[in-house]
Amino acid sequence: MDAMTGTRDIRLGASGDPAVLMLTGAATGWHDVADALADAGRYVIRIDTNSNEPADIAGDLAAVLADLPARPTLIADAGHAALATETLRALPNAAAALVLVAPDAVPDLPDLPLLVVQGAGMAGAAASDAEETVVIADAAALPGDGEALNAVLLEFLERQVPRTPPAYQTGSDSRTLRDALGCFATGVTVVTTLAEDGTPVGLTANSFTSVSLDPPLLLVCVAKSASSLTAFEVADAFAVNVLQIGQQPVSSRFATRGQDKFAGTRTERWSTGVPIIADSLASFECTRHALHDGGDHLILVGRVGRVRFEPRRDPLLYFRGKYRRLHFA
Repeated sequence: MDAMTGTRDIRLGASGDPAVLMLTGAATGWHDVADALADAGRYVIRIDTNSNEPADIAGDLAAVLADLPARPTLIADAGHAALATETLRALPNAAAALVLVAPDAVPDLPDLPLLVVQGAGMAGAAASDAEETVVIADAAALPGDGEALNAVLLEFLERQVPRTPPAYQTGSDSRTLRDALGCFATGVTVVTTLAEDGTPVGLTANSFTSVSLDPPLLLVCVAKSASSLTAFEVADAFAVNVLQIGQQPVSSRFATRGQDKFAGTRTERWSTGVPIIADSLASFECTRHALHDGGDHLILVGRVGRVRFEPRRDPLLYFRGKYRRLHFA
């Protein structure tokens, strides 16, 4: 219950974030959409439409619109599209944008950004009548395909009502390049092998990617300044261990010079004898396939011989120079 308006609504997220006002039914899928928008940095307000009469809902909608300090994006499902449209005709400057999901008709609101979302094969408004129409394939009913709908909504919101105005930085120096590359979120890996004398060596790396499934190839980049570079240059085998959220200390340990990286780190050995970091999200045991020069890095391509992964764990992520955590489980 909002103390100022008396409107019964559900609010998610931080009030300082761009507002999204949802006028939808009580289907579980809409709860999931609200959670996803809040997680993406939106202040989500869901008006309770379960037991109210249309006139009450209209009054509640107008009250919330009047109470918000900034214009929200209004999302309405098929059952509330007409009500949302009528309200915005009466209050033409009350919303920043409008999203209608599977409406029966598309309104003529020329000064308001409008997105219409339909499910494939669904009856509803003609696509040509809307400023923007997105058809979500294989959605028997919206919001049945939650991930697809969330993607469409977030794309529209970031384009029409971004969280913060873009403030691009440009340049060609190494610091700007490094900061720009840091905008690409990655997983975190520890790459391990054996030195010629059998000593285990390893380092933290996030320049890692799949190369091919047939044959099974992957690559990882090793800095030429790494103390273990020689070991990776001559080794016949190596392993890439993708870390999970509980292994940030492991990542930090293998990224630091001058300490015994394997002390306190549980490992095991498979067929090549290369150390495998226990409890990792995924581990790939490889034989060397190729080496390439990559400027100040060595590009190490491996042929995967064995892989193990735990699908229920969450990944340790790295973004803009900091560790991040994103929970899927």
